[in-house]
Amino acid sequence: MKKVLIIGAAGSLAEYVIEGSKHLENTSLTLFVRNKNKLSKELSDSCEVIEGDAQRYEDIKNAVKGKDIVYINLAGDLETMTGNIIKAMQEEHVRRVIAISSIGIYDQPLRSVLAPYRKLADLIESSGLDYTILRPDWFTNADEIEYAITRKNEPESGTAVSRKSIAHFVTRLIHEPDLYIHENLGISRPD
Repeated sequence: MKKVLIIGAAGSLAEYVIEGSKHLENTSLTLFVRNKNKLSKELSDSCEVIEGDAQRYEDIKNAVKGKDIVYINLAGDLETMTGNIIKAMQEEHVRRVIAISSIGIYDQPLRSVLAPYRKLADLIESSGLDYTILRPDWFTNADEIEYAITRKNEPESGTAVSRKSIAHFVTRLIHEPDLYIHENLGISRPD
């Protein structure tokens, strides 16, 4: 059984990842949230739910223990939270991490609103973990699965991408965790 921890499970993108991943064979989901009341009963059905704060190391360490894959879907103090997650994963010998960052984190000058997402990417890339970082374009609620991937040193292209498309790609990574290891990828809707 593949054990997946979704950190930031109450987020608008995480909802789509949970829906897509719940039905994967031999996969169990643990949803990590600050407030479990923000999760619908339908969404959390058949999942373990852990209430905690990613800024508190012990909360993260307890959630990471025994997992195979960690999916990070956070906003806020990303430096502290990412540091806690990396440390817990290293201590608990959990190798595979999938993290959502943002388009534009390598633009110069870096916009201040993107600095935390750049920090998240930098920390994860230097962690020694088996990572895939996704840098999505702006999200839409379009009911479509259409996306293109660009690598770190390629120009970012495309337009706003549906949450459903990003979740489709993340679900694929959960299902096939050996794909795109040590990759930092842009994801957007093709022009």
